Amino acid sequence: MSAFRFPKPRRGTLLGIGVGLVLGVSISFAVTVYAAKDQDGIPLEQIQTFSQVFEIVKSNYVDPTSDKKLMDGAINGMVSALDPHSAYLTPKEFKEMQVLTNGKFGGLGIEVTGDHGVLKVVAPIDGTPAAKAGIESGDLIIKIDGKALQGVSLQKTVDMMRGKPGTQVTLTILRPHQAQPLHFTLTRAIIKVQSVRAAMLAPGIGYIRISQFQENTGSATRKAVEHLEQEANGHLKGLILDLRNNPGGVLGAGVETANTFLNKGLIVYTKGRTANSDMRFSAHGPDYLHGAPMIVLINGGSASAAEIVTGALKDDRRALVMGQRSFGKGSVQTVMPLSNGGALKLTTALYYTPAGCSIQSQGIIPNIKVRPANAQLRALDADLLKESELHGVLKAPDECSKVTPQYTIALPTSATVSAPTTASQSIKEDEAMAASSVLKPDLAKDYPLREALAILEGKAVPVQKKGHTVDTVIPLPKAVGQ
Repeated sequence: MSAFRFPKPRRGTLLGIGVGLVLGVSISFAVTVYAAKDQDGIPLEQIQTFSQVFEIVKSNYVDPTSDKKLMDGAINGMVSALDPHSAYLTPKEFKEMQVLTNGKFGGLGIEVTGDHGVLKVVAPIDGTPAAKAGIESGDLIIKIDGKALQGVSLQKTVDMMRGKPGTQVTLTILRPHQAQPLHFTLTRAIIKVQSVRAAMLAPGIGYIRISQFQENTGSATRKAVEHLEQEANGHLKGLILDLRNNPGGVLGAGVETANTFLNKGLIVYTKGRTANSDMRFSAHGPDYLHGAPMIVLINGGSASAAEIVTGALKDDRRALVMGQRSFGKGSVQTVMPLSNGGALKLTTALYYTPAGCSIQSQGIIPNIKVRPANAQLRALDADLLKESELHGVLKAPDECSKVTPQYTIALPTSATVSAPTTASQSIKEDEAMAASSVLKPDLAKDYPLREALAILEGKAVPVQKKGHTVDTVIPLPKAVGQ
């Protein structure tokens, strides 16, 4: 779930992003160290110490151990010490990563990341076994089929959850503010994610849910807008774009999705140490909504490509952003193929929104914050995993860190802050991923969505002001160039 790009033989060009690990990521490989002079200088003293430790362990450890195991462990330590998203990919894992970006893979449909030996859920993916079972963002997976995960690598835990479709796996989960562990028995399935679904919420008001960004998500989003416009008799008055619990995916699809709603303007740019790490992506239009107002829904499970889309639409004043601060995954991982068929996934740059704000560790701050009404719900919201909490996380200096929401809306006491699983109907393996597939959001239970609809309709909503609730009509942004 790291932001990544696949290079050409010499330089990288194809980009993709995500957040924790639904892709296969390993942290072990074998290398040969050459004690030759390097332009940056080789730390010969440290290499000598490493060689000494290697020989002592080889000769004195209680059990015989192979050279490969020791070298794997050494490289594991080197790469994992950098940041949570840099990793070594074995040939098998590299192939899996390339296959998984096309939207079809086996498993449970759950995005996870490792931190201090704990397996944390970033987000379940709509319509998958994990989402249907009730797995939530922020859950801690402590056992898989009764086996404790302490000390087990991130890749190994993912391998344990994968398996033959139709077989079962039991997850033991700790959920914040629940006294007892929860047990979920899930049936593995071929995961063919339909990333874009659409519905009409009210006359002239459309709704698009994007569960993750795959190669075809940009084109599917355009088709969804066109389908909604047909339903609105050629005049769509407004749109809600739901990116809650969207863990990211392919960068190009995120850029293409943002471009669907922009005539012009910067979408995102990157900055790194090397010249080819600095990139800019700009919109060229046309705006398929023709300037109709938009609201983007996000929460703590919105990450990576979802944050890039949100940041572009917010900074270019194309949409109001509503919900909670996003995850904060704003680093680029370049995937560098190796001669053994594997690859090194290395963090090489950071993402910045059009206003120059770093996404890394900061996330996107909504224009309209949806705040839980009682202390317990606020505590649950605060406990959701953020990129800034990961061990060894990169922190970008950012003058935008003091940005605050313009409005705050309090959830009713009985409401939750999590996104509903709006696309939970089963998906057949051979079903086409049609962008116009209908979903039926539950406005009665989904309070943020209901209030977003009210804002688009020009109705007053309950805004918190100095400890009091004041019914307020929140102005909608006007599209640039309209």
